[in-house]
Amino acid sequence: MPKEGADESAPAHFDAHAAHGHSLDGTWKLAIGAIGIVFGDIGTSPLYAFRETFAGHHKLDLDTLHIMGVISLMFWSMMVVVTLKYVTIIMRADNKGEGGSLALLALISRSSGNAKRWTQGIVLLGVFATALFYGDSMITPAVSVLSAVEGLSVAAPAFAKLVLPIAVVILVLLFSIQRTGTSRVGAFFGPIMLFYFLTIATLGTLSLVQTPTILNALLPHHAMMFFAADPFRAFLALGSVVLAVTGAEALYADMGHFGRKPIRISWLWFVLPALILNYMGQGALLMRDPSALHSPFYELAPEVLQFPLVILATMAAVIASQAVISGAFSVTQQAIQLGFVPRLRIEHTSASTAGQIYIPLINWALMIMVILLVLTFQTSSNLTAAYGIAVTGAMLIDNCLLAVVLFGLWKWKKRYAIPLLAVFFTVDLAYFAANLTKVPDGGWFPLFIGFVVFTLLTTWSKGRQLMISRLRESAMPIKIFITSAATTATRVPGTAVFMTSTPEGVPHALLHNLKHNKVLHDRVILLTVKIKDVPYVPDENRMMLEDLGQGFHRMILAYGFMQEADVPAALKSVNACGAEFKMMETSFFLARQTLLPSARPGMMIWREKLFAWMLRNAESAMEFFRLPTNRVVELGSQVEI
Repeated sequence: MPKEGADESAPAHFDAHAAHGHSLDGTWKLAIGAIGIVFGDIGTSPLYAFRETFAGHHKLDLDTLHIMGVISLMFWSMMVVVTLKYVTIIMRADNKGEGGSLALLALISRSSGNAKRWTQGIVLLGVFATALFYGDSMITPAVSVLSAVEGLSVAAPAFAKLVLPIAVVILVLLFSIQRTGTSRVGAFFGPIMLFYFLTIATLGTLSLVQTPTILNALLPHHAMMFFAADPFRAFLALGSVVLAVTGAEALYADMGHFGRKPIRISWLWFVLPALILNYMGQGALLMRDPSALHSPFYELAPEVLQFPLVILATMAAVIASQAVISGAFSVTQQAIQLGFVPRLRIEHTSASTAGQIYIPLINWALMIMVILLVLTFQTSSNLTAAYGIAVTGAMLIDNCLLAVVLFGLWKWKKRYAIPLLAVFFTVDLAYFAANLTKVPDGGWFPLFIGFVVFTLLTTWSKGRQLMISRLRESAMPIKIFITSAATTATRVPGTAVFMTSTPEGVPHALLHNLKHNKVLHDRVILLTVKIKDVPYVPDENRMMLEDLGQGFHRMILAYGFMQEADVPAALKSVNACGAEFKMMETSFFLARQTLLPSARPGMMIWREKLFAWMLRNAESAMEFFRLPTNRVVELGSQVEI
């Protein structure tokens, strides 16, 4: 995996270590916080998941067999996919406390040694899972907010025509406030979602006690009877049943925010029971009143409480959307660090919480796509056809990564690992295959987005490798350069820092500066920023320094993929290569390459042109590394790839 170079910055997140070493009181506080952030997506699934299984593109009869079968499928899906696979198994595969596809990829890459033949394929799978996440992050806000606002047509039918405009206004406001940060709003997320889960659990229980036979649906034989009696429609129903577990991957991705234990507590003791009670309540309601199918979630509430429930559900949907948007910022920052995305402008929205970031390009691109989705599909029922493909595809890829972890990292015995993986692959393949039937009705959208993003990520990664390789080919050995230049060039006072993507040879910016200005500074620093395959690098391991003689020093700064590279801050702590660094006496020299597509082996011409366009539009290294704007000199060069 590419992970070094001066064109990378460090992602930041919530303190990944805050979840470790905490007291019992701290564990419960983190558990409540996890309810607000981690479970927003899966928590809003009751708004549409159960309804879509019966009223969606593949309708089911509203009889006892089908209702009990669907509830049973949902319950056991949550037990197998969420509880067993993610909460019990995958969350143990953390990269120094961090989770998510990219963190797991970095862990596998670091642990695989020289096994490059299979590592490359695993990397591509992980990158495609990341690409699918962007499709998911577009659909989640659209379907969550729209399904919540659609409750207006139940609580106040006269407002039915306002559902679409209100949903669009809420989404525009949601994306517009991202630049201000979510530190204050985030403090309310936990209590709101806590109240939301208590509410849906209570409503489900009130319905359940009227039809207690629905409790039998927790037995797995009802799911088996459903498949035995109606196998084809049961298979198609899986495409909607999986909506009950969308958001399961967030448990793993957000592990670094809260820790493994608080997330497990939240899921097992609060979120899972609330969801099951609500789904059983909806099933009991439909057994009593099939006409409630148009909105079984809202029909659970008495008429006088339906409007407040719409407001509460909308708040929960906004919180779920917020978590996905923040996740998109985080994933993008990790991808930048690991060499799959060009530099983008990253703004920090909190002075105290490093993880609260805002990436304007990602924010506005998501907003445009989400609003287009809402205006195109118009109802949450139509949107659910597009929902599921990205999620099941990512879950399937997670199985492949898990297989590598079980056999390669944890060295599990085959008699334990193979049956477990067989269960996971069988379940996820069934869900993925069922969702493929929805491709013509909208499932093509996340696949299209996934392939576009995958092309961009792999093109940038490959292009960077080729560009660094071409620069190395023409690099002069540093010892020869120092011997000749130090004795002939005029030395001027001050410090020159030359940023270079590779810790070998002479930086092109140094060669160009000497060629055109014919001077060398008294102190010359050849600086490379390296991104490690771990989330965090301790301050004591931040720097490697080598004295090359004649006033030349090679410096390597190491950061984790969850950290931000602040070069001036790092230089302030240096006291081993002469006088203290003073910014007003230090000049930073950056090389800006202009790419010339060529017929040389490497990439196809269209990908070379795409990479060149991405390079031109990348964020300046000056802002990325927090260099003082009045102390930077950029020198251009042309490179064929």
